[in-house]
Amino acid sequence: MNIFEIISKKKQTAANLVRFSVRNFTFSNKKTKCQNWQIKLVIERIKTFILQGENKKLIKAIIFDIDGTLMDSNDAHAKSFVEAFKEFGKAVPFDEIKCLIGMGADDILEKYLSKEEIKDFGEKLTEFRKKDFLENYLPDVKIFPKVRELFERIKADGKQSALASSASEEELEKYRKKLNISDLYEKETNSDDAEEAKPAPDIFQAAFDKLKDVEKSEVLVIGDTPYDAEAATKAKLTIFGVTSGGWSREKLLETGCAEVFRDIAKIYRNYEKLIHS
Repeated sequence: MNIFEIISKKKQTAANLVRFSVRNFTFSNKKTKCQNWQIKLVIERIKTFILQGENKKLIKAIIFDIDGTLMDSNDAHAKSFVEAFKEFGKAVPFDEIKCLIGMGADDILEKYLSKEEIKDFGEKLTEFRKKDFLENYLPDVKIFPKVRELFERIKADGKQSALASSASEEELEKYRKKLNISDLYEKETNSDDAEEAKPAPDIFQAAFDKLKDVEKSEVLVIGDTPYDAEAATKAKLTIFGVTSGGWSREKLLETGCAEVFRDIAKIYRNYEKLIHS
């Protein structure tokens, strides 16, 4: 059966994916030309999703972002940044910082500090923020519902899973205890695995490289910010977004998500349909 015969049998799926490709690259109030690699990626996504019904084992691995995706920590990160900047004499609005959570800490510092200030106290500010977050905020952070159940389902299904984080090993150790899923996933990344933070593709590429015997078309990423969407797209990986991190469905679709769901619980409840149909 050729691709056109498959499309004719799956008209609704094809139509939905065409709509995705249009809204993915039609930015509001902007005139944007698609790069060749973006167009090719959309074509590959369309083929992948249409052919998924013909191959129930298509998705072999799922890569997860952590903050805002598996645990409700974006506000906590933002508050710790506000306090850290204040400690060093900088007043930075919470709402502004929250919109930057998901980017690398170095990129956030560059938005508010001069090169001279970064040189003088950037490292101290970063360490203050990390300590403040781990000691004063992380203990109260809640894990989103159905996280463990979803990882149990993935493992029972014989699929691989990985955590894609640019956190330090010290942070990851505390994340592992908080998440309580270390027995269910195969691989993880940390800050040593990527030269650049999101929206650069490094961290998702590093997570993919740790998986075994899979092609990029067989891997799904799940994340909650536009930085996740841009990073996954640059890594040529399909990404589903969740709005649990505070971003709108429209923004996540605009920046590259193939589909968007409310949270991990919604993905868990629709697992069979999303992964096997």
